[in-house]
Amino acid sequence: MSNSGVEQSPRMRGRLIVISGPSGAGKTSICRALLTCVPDAIWSVSATTRPRRPSDKAGTSYEFLSREEFEQRERRGEFLESAEYVGNRYGTPRAPVERALAEGKNVVMEIDVQGAVQVAARMPESLRVFVLPPNRKSLKARLEGRDGDAQEQLAKRLAESDGEIAVARDSGCYHYFVVNDVLEDTIEQVIGILTQEAGSV
Repeated sequence: MSNSGVEQSPRMRGRLIVISGPSGAGKTSICRALLTCVPDAIWSVSATTRPRRPSDKAGTSYEFLSREEFEQRERRGEFLESAEYVGNRYGTPRAPVERALAEGKNVVMEIDVQGAVQVAARMPESLRVFVLPPNRKSLKARLEGRDGDAQEQLAKRLAESDGEIAVARDSGCYHYFVVNDVLEDTIEQVIGILTQEAGSV
């Protein structure tokens, strides 16, 4: 073999990267950064039965389905994970994820704990990261700054976040918990995790 290069080998399978965290923890910002920084990274587009909004782009924001079509696909096992939220169904179509991974692409997925537990069971090779706020005080400040919710609604969101963090810790499905204090540092930490994991394969 020449010194100049590596022999051609079959394309390596990509990695499914699952990012979860409570509202206000910064997971969406981290996902956006990963799509920019991680080679061959693509976004996993979810399916939903919720009505399409003017700002939505079909196939980019969501894949919009009727409830009947969603449930038919769910029965056929076409979702990696699925859940109901505020009366609407949400799920991750399995085929596009499998196709992208086979092509060597890294698929970034932002889902809640219940979804991550389902993905862990169906794709145990996925890498699952949970994003934590530095503390409850900072999470409250982020939620206040973002939404301007009434105090009652804010208290409800904080309680939901506490519950989600507890479930995430108890679930045993996450490989890593990262504290998002300074966003740029957290992004570097997550990229470091991905690099370390890639090197261990």
